[in-house]
Amino acid sequence: MSLSKEQCREIIARRVALEFKEGDVITLGIGLPTEAANFIPQDMNVMIQSENGMLGVGHRDLNAGDNPKVINAGGMPITVKPGAAFFDTAMSFAIIRGGHVDATVLGALQVDSHGNLANWMIPGAFIPGMGGAMDLVVGAKKVIVAMEHLTPKGEPRIVENCTLPLTATGEVDMIITERCVIETTSEGLLLKEINPLFSLEDVQASTGAKLIVPPYLQKAAA
Repeated sequence: MSLSKEQCREIIARRVALEFKEGDVITLGIGLPTEAANFIPQDMNVMIQSENGMLGVGHRDLNAGDNPKVINAGGMPITVKPGAAFFDTAMSFAIIRGGHVDATVLGALQVDSHGNLANWMIPGAFIPGMGGAMDLVVGAKKVIVAMEHLTPKGEPRIVENCTLPLTATGEVDMIITERCVIETTSEGLLLKEINPLFSLEDVQASTGAKLIVPPYLQKAAA
């Protein structure tokens, strides 16, 4: 099944939003993860933190307001919910490091079967630095990786062992792609859901690590 990049991103963002619960404090990483804010139900009280110093981010809007200072950590315009708070970076990271974030959603270059994350550097490519990812994955109570299943070159992003420089070890709890939802466990990568557009064979063939497939998914694929 061939999906456009825009279709992939929407599928992933919609599924990510289903992981949020009433009263959660969520930090969304730069890029694709920020799009999950657009699919949070209007009647659900979720507080989104932006690591550059804000709590109470609204849905993403490229035409939001006329104040160039009201942006997320990626420099994109954002909307503001009633009751939002603005603060400095020191306070922002005190919230993150203090364990007050219920879940963080980040992109990744690679995630492996041990829950290791590589999302900040490709050797030989220009990089601005690791940013706040290393704080977020250690400080948040739940770490969700939201990414396309394959690289632009068609290589798996989910692998047995990361080959790129690590951001953190053993911190990823869940992986959400356009093809499936995977939970990291002490036994390995547990396949929780499959997008009906793809078969079990498609998912395993495009994954660079062995997946644990529960009986209900084995029957569904039969």
